[in-house]
Amino acid sequence: MKKVKMINRLIIVAFMGLLIGIASCSSNQYGKKVKEPFQGSKYESNNNWFRAVGKGSSSKDNIAKSKADLDAKTVLAGQLNTSVKKVADQYLGQTENENAADVADKFQSLAREVMNTEMADLRKFDEAKYSDGEKYTVFVAYEIKKNAMFRYLKKQAKTSEQLNDAERKKIEEIIDAELEKLDNDE
Repeated sequence: MKKVKMINRLIIVAFMGLLIGIASCSSNQYGKKVKEPFQGSKYESNNNWFRAVGKGSSSKDNIAKSKADLDAKTVLAGQLNTSVKKVADQYLGQTENENAADVADKFQSLAREVMNTEMADLRKFDEAKYSDGEKYTVFVAYEIKKNAMFRYLKKQAKTSEQLNDAERKKIEEIIDAELEKLDNDE
């Protein structure tokens, strides 16, 4: 009888240990996943749009909004910079022109100059503000149509005093080729 009770206790202890082990395996070491607003394909860049979401938190709502704006615009600037570098690298790979590196550098410089002044055709297409009573959290979503951005770059290239005629012509050709790709994707 004592052996049966002892075996039953061992089985119960083993079962409890198994349950605790299973429970600990199912918990995530990083914590609970939080679903934030502005997620999904509507808020992601694609073939036709550069898109970015920004988030800002502060005890003052206007500061939270400014932080969110800055965050989203920084992401957009990074996307544009990456896209311009990709286009410039493709140009370098496709040409045997001895001035190709200079033209690519001037193209990237032109893009940086545009980013430092303004983002062409920038639109805020969504915004949400939350408050927990102590601080505000603001989410904003911006987008730029890719072909509008490249057209603006082309316009800036035409008026730039830092480019000679040959460089200007080559940069316009690069942008025209990129615009043609974008128009074919639509």
